[in-house]
Amino acid sequence: MKIAMLGTGFIARFYADSLVGHRRSDTLHTVYGRSADKAKQFATDYKLPHYSTDMHEVINHPEVDVVVISLPNDLHLMAVEACAAAGKHVLCTKPLGRTAAEAKQMLDAVETAGVMGGYLEDLCYGPKFLKSLASVKAGALGRILWAKSREAHPGPHSNWFWNKEQSGGGAIVDLGCHCIEIARSFIGKDIRPVEVMCWAATQVHPIDAEDNAIGMVKYANGAIGQFEVSWCFRGGMDLRDEVMGTEGTIWLNNFLRTGFDMFSTGKGGGYVAEKAESSSGWLFPVGDEVNELGYNHMFTDMFEAIEGKREPAETFYDGYVVNAIIDAAYASAKSGIWEPVKLDDWRGSNDTKIATEFAVYDEQYYLIKEEILPHGDKKLILKDKLTGEVIVRDL
Repeated sequence: MKIAMLGTGFIARFYADSLVGHRRSDTLHTVYGRSADKAKQFATDYKLPHYSTDMHEVINHPEVDVVVISLPNDLHLMAVEACAAAGKHVLCTKPLGRTAAEAKQMLDAVETAGVMGGYLEDLCYGPKFLKSLASVKAGALGRILWAKSREAHPGPHSNWFWNKEQSGGGAIVDLGCHCIEIARSFIGKDIRPVEVMCWAATQVHPIDAEDNAIGMVKYANGAIGQFEVSWCFRGGMDLRDEVMGTEGTIWLNNFLRTGFDMFSTGKGGGYVAEKAESSSGWLFPVGDEVNELGYNHMFTDMFEAIEGKREPAETFYDGYVVNAIIDAAYASAKSGIWEPVKLDDWRGSNDTKIATEFAVYDEQYYLIKEEILPHGDKKLILKDKLTGEVIVRDL
């Protein structure tokens, strides 16, 4: 397949590095840029035969099969609708929309046109994440109770991110979209997100949007997804996930601590890693940034999905659900109370039963805890099923 890239900036180049560097059969063919100079430079850098400052010309190019959107958030809807009208498969960077209403329009557009809408949520394709998700799905952690994801860095690279009208918000819509989908994946996409409690504030930057936020997403089965996001964190990019289940726990450190530590006086300078603030002192480079951030696995899944006429792991519907959760987070940050997640189109389970499965010790007792104490004694803490009495039994 031949690919058109919409956009020439930071994320477009990350995508292009993956598409070109992975040596796949699907190839970049043309690029749209709002600046002729940048579009020409992008085409030169990646050896593309065509470029244009006319978005519709690029989308409707007769040799293009798939369009990748790497544009500011306020341009996503227009670009998706143009792709759908042209009958082209479309892969859109995160967040899908500025709001759930925008995301739903995009979802409807691709489904009506019969083309694939792939949601480019790269952090749900990182090698550590995929391995962790496979373990969770295999039951290694038991029933998932809580999933937390954190993304924090010194702030975005382009001016439009800092414009609330263009971006749709601040750190929540920019980083929370990653964290929400990561937690949702671990908890189960079939489980309905019910309501959100969120705190958000503008603590450092002179902007109209939030630069710090913490939120909790309550799911229908009682599980909690937690997100922590910040544009004020100093020291690079902090990407961490935690998952807790009845039978185990996973901790992931995806970026800031990678097992690759380096000290430099800064004499050489140069790029270290995304959002790194310095090229001197102790540094934490990433061996294969494009792969660790999930781009290679993401595009492989997207193109295999098109060829196999199946849905990719991350779809426009997923982007819509994430946007609905973000809408509820903003409503909660404003009201200070739990706010409902409004999903006009829910395609998962409608089971609202809170999962409560207690460990049984025997016919009389539930098992609360079994422990070996420092001096070697073993103890059981049990609860009588009928009386509710909690007892300690030495082993």
